[in-house]
Amino acid sequence: MNTTFSHLFYLRKSKAKPDSGILYFRITVNGKRAVTTTGREVPLSLWNPASGKATGNSDQAKAINRFLSKVENDIYLAHQRLLDKGEIFSSKDIIDTYLGKDKKKEAQERMLLDIFQEHNDRVNRLISKDFAAGTAERYRTAKKHVEGYIKKEYKSSDIPVQDVNHKFITGFEYYLKTERNCAHNSAIKYITNFKKIIRIALLNEWIVKDPFKNWKGKLKVVDREFLTEGELQALISKEIKNERLGLIKDIFTFSCFTGLSYAEVKKLSEKEVVIGIDGKRWIKTKRTKTKTRCSVPILPVAEAILEKYSSHPKVSEKRLLPIFSNQKTNAYIKEVADLCGINKNLTFHLARHTFATTVTLSNGVPIESVSKMLGHKNLQTTQHYAKILDKKVSDDMAILKDRLNSKNFWGKA
Repeated sequence: MNTTFSHLFYLRKSKAKPDSGILYFRITVNGKRAVTTTGREVPLSLWNPASGKATGNSDQAKAINRFLSKVENDIYLAHQRLLDKGEIFSSKDIIDTYLGKDKKKEAQERMLLDIFQEHNDRVNRLISKDFAAGTAERYRTAKKHVEGYIKKEYKSSDIPVQDVNHKFITGFEYYLKTERNCAHNSAIKYITNFKKIIRIALLNEWIVKDPFKNWKGKLKVVDREFLTEGELQALISKEIKNERLGLIKDIFTFSCFTGLSYAEVKKLSEKEVVIGIDGKRWIKTKRTKTKTRCSVPILPVAEAILEKYSSHPKVSEKRLLPIFSNQKTNAYIKEVADLCGINKNLTFHLARHTFATTVTLSNGVPIESVSKMLGHKNLQTTQHYAKILDKKVSDDMAILKDRLNSKNFWGKA
């Protein structure tokens, strides 16, 4: 290991200006020296070779000494950075670190997929603490897509993170939409996941320029599907003899009448069911995605489902409902839809949309209350979910027609 370290500032006379010199500094590690210039010009009349500083109290002398203090501090920081690595280093290594050459070298050595994997490993370790399992899965999928794009376009297993530019990003978007057959919004979301990896590289100074600076990725507004009142009634009334599909139907229905996501239903425990202000049972939990609190009165349909499975062998105080994995659940929900004659692409999240629209808003529940039950931070998010149903528009217009007719608004033909 290195045992000695020292530095020295000195002037080299300028050939162009005989009355001034250029400020250099010398680093010595274990008796071996390395020298570089600071590029600063200093009058010979102000320089004290013995102290390695400017003399006097003039503004110019003070400015020179402030500069020296900053350089000296940066040298010590460079030295400490190399010590922290625990590796043997030379005087030249200290100068390279001071000049930032080590960061350039490190950036050249940093490979894109390695950085992505390091990020994903951290996310996996923080599942249920800072991240949901679904978030970790999306990052894994995003990395697979980036890996596939690099193999196809660059004929390589990985590339340096410095090679990522605007062309890479637009090419990746095209690859997702063509080779992977991703819809526009899905492609944008994968690129947004990838953008986080580039941000990590920027913050660590592995890259200098942001390749996303001129990239604009906007999500298209999509009309979110939900079950109509008739479809919801068909779901509730359908008797399914298959135990597996019957369970899925009940869990999906429970979400339709509580607005809970898959992750929230899966972790629902006895301690999250409390007596509310009205003396009846409420679900008070924290949203997995946003960590915000949500409070939902338990409607009779949801209450009956909790009661139905209260003695199920997989139910306990820590888990009030038996539930399959998210992937299996979404696959089984589609089978349930077929049995109920529902011609829609059912997913678990559609149940949350159904709660926001068919169950609550279309029945006159104020959007502020719906927002609180869904655990949204603002009404704008709720409006994204809350679709005004054709039935409600029809009812409102029927009331308007009656009012206009009573006033003989139309007159006589």
